[in-house]
Amino acid sequence: MIYFIIIITRENDNNNKEYCSCEVTEQLQISEDINNMTDKKNGREYLGYVLEKLKERITEISLSLVEGQKEIEGMHEYYWENYTEMDQYGYENYDNQQALFRQISANEEQLILKQRFRRMADSPFFGRVDFIYEGEDEPEIFYIGIGNFAEKAGHIPLVYDWRAPVSGLFYDYDKGPASYEAPMGEIHGEVASKWQYKIRNGKMIYEFESDVKIDDEILKAELGSNGEVQLKNIIRTIQKEQNAIIRNTKDRIMVIQGAAGSGKTSVALHRIAYLLYHDRQNLKSSNILILSPNGVFSDYISHILPELGEENIKEMSFDLFAYKQLRDTVSDCEDRYDEIERRIRFPQKASLAEEKQSMEFINLMERYLVELEDRLMNFKDVEYKGFVKKESEIIELFYFKFQDFPLLSRMDAVADYFIDEVETLRNRDLADDEKDLIREKFMKLYVTGDLYVIYSQFLKENGYKGLPRVSYEKRKLKYEDVYPVLYLKYRLQSQQGRSNIKHLVVDEMQDYSRLQYEILQRIFSCKMTILGDRAQTMDDKQQDVLKFLPKIFGRDIHKIIMNKSYRNTIEIASYANQLAGIEDMELFERHGAPVEEKIFADVSHAAEKIAETLKLGEEEYETAAVVLRTEKEAEHMWLLLKEILGEKGFDVKERLSYLDRNSTSFKKGLTVTTFYLAKGLEFDQVFAVFPQKDQTPLVRQARYIAATRALHELHMYEVEK
Repeated sequence: MIYFIIIITRENDNNNKEYCSCEVTEQLQISEDINNMTDKKNGREYLGYVLEKLKERITEISLSLVEGQKEIEGMHEYYWENYTEMDQYGYENYDNQQALFRQISANEEQLILKQRFRRMADSPFFGRVDFIYEGEDEPEIFYIGIGNFAEKAGHIPLVYDWRAPVSGLFYDYDKGPASYEAPMGEIHGEVASKWQYKIRNGKMIYEFESDVKIDDEILKAELGSNGEVQLKNIIRTIQKEQNAIIRNTKDRIMVIQGAAGSGKTSVALHRIAYLLYHDRQNLKSSNILILSPNGVFSDYISHILPELGEENIKEMSFDLFAYKQLRDTVSDCEDRYDEIERRIRFPQKASLAEEKQSMEFINLMERYLVELEDRLMNFKDVEYKGFVKKESEIIELFYFKFQDFPLLSRMDAVADYFIDEVETLRNRDLADDEKDLIREKFMKLYVTGDLYVIYSQFLKENGYKGLPRVSYEKRKLKYEDVYPVLYLKYRLQSQQGRSNIKHLVVDEMQDYSRLQYEILQRIFSCKMTILGDRAQTMDDKQQDVLKFLPKIFGRDIHKIIMNKSYRNTIEIASYANQLAGIEDMELFERHGAPVEEKIFADVSHAAEKIAETLKLGEEEYETAAVVLRTEKEAEHMWLLLKEILGEKGFDVKERLSYLDRNSTSFKKGLTVTTFYLAKGLEFDQVFAVFPQKDQTPLVRQARYIAATRALHELHMYEVEK
């Protein structure tokens, strides 16, 4: 085959390169070195060749790192021996420092590259596509792995990154006509064959040709394996419909409504990895923020991006974000879990959380804000060392010149205007303490600038109970009031822009209220990936956010429905769907044990049964969970199991964990937790334990969430007391 190769390189933090090839009129013969050295059609032989080259590259990098470290040490030594004699203007010192920084940076890049190649040595590739370019007779063979690998930097890859344009052929096409979008345009041809490989520790476990699609048997094997402590990457089994989501770079806001176990979180994270690869010039890991449910879930997904060759990204819960934003107003805030626990304990007591985060409540606040412009002000002359700003002038500036400023930031602008006038007339800059004194005089024209007081007054005027009149140290907002106060903060005060965040990922979208989305729209003007499952709403009824999101973010939202469940066996998924009244879910054909349902007199008897039924061991499962209704119930179960399993010789110290809202990590073994902290996680074996008498809508939702956490085996237990 004859081609002219255009190598388009795009350096990234890991020294990856992106490559493409095209046929041109003036053709040149490509070197057939690889084909001469090894049979590229023979996967096992090619594996040996790639492993050999990986070993060589790792050795080269190791030597380079040693030399680089010597350079760094030499620069340090030179500086300390000669710094007293360097030129007085510091040019030599500056040059030395810059050279040092460049060498340190080069070493860091080499170290990252070495780590990536070491990971690749375990499994250099997992797929292969043989593609015949339009007008050609012989196929070009592309091996696909977790990252690009070439014998030398700038050479044709031996293995292509799963995100490379040509790799899309592996995921999107069966045997026959195909095309892919390369940087120079669409490339047409034909897929001659596709292969799948499983390689572990550098050894070929299996290889086979798959003419149709990513084989269901491979997918079954992957899904049927024991659960990990962390979410698995899915690059070996990405389905065509998932690949379309991952490679979507056009839509500003993508909303994924996915069934439990549909892989929506995995797809969203792989999409982030793809976007980082695709737009490395403009998008860095530091430009992405994930709003995740809790700290445990953050740990659960934390390895995915590093595994895919990218740096980890910032994660936090929206509740934590809100608390950080309101620390200047209150000393503490409740979170969503406080609200859930309260509603479970007192189901008869009406919750105001839904009401206070509704569109109607937002409209009430907006009407109040209009009135506040007049009611919050007490205008009068302001004087400073003979300079006076008349009340009428202040009013003019406040209501007209600076009318676009938020209300509680507007007087700051008026003060700065007065300061400029004074400095101009005195022909000198004022000291900082003088400026602070002037600003203080202007800020006193507000009746109050305390958001806590303003919100409390708003509540009382609209028929609600006001907030307690207490000092800052004793101020703690109930969950129902957290986001209304945060909304007022963003409406009344100027906020620092978050232009550094270029992509926001919102997980568990069904648990966010209309008000919370209104706040997100004000904070972030970036691209977004929003995902969730309305059936897993932690509320009395399911919430479909797709009904109001277009009104908040605009109509350029791309909605995607993922209705196929991969996580659970058919037996578990069917049972869970019956609990939630779901009828339109497509189930992946994987069978397992039937769901066990039992009723116990009390929790102690349930704990005894769990201890008997638990399957954890080398020949059995790696992860199991006991999922309960409340923190109190979960802690009680944990203590019971600690005693019962301890007597049976189970290593409770290392293999029994209790997860509460303050937990940030978890490990293999048996985990005891609440349904709301188990969301997003998965376990080989799940025991759900709920009070038989509690059939409230919220707890029915909790049962569904608990059931869908099970990969292979589900036990649904009810206790009479």
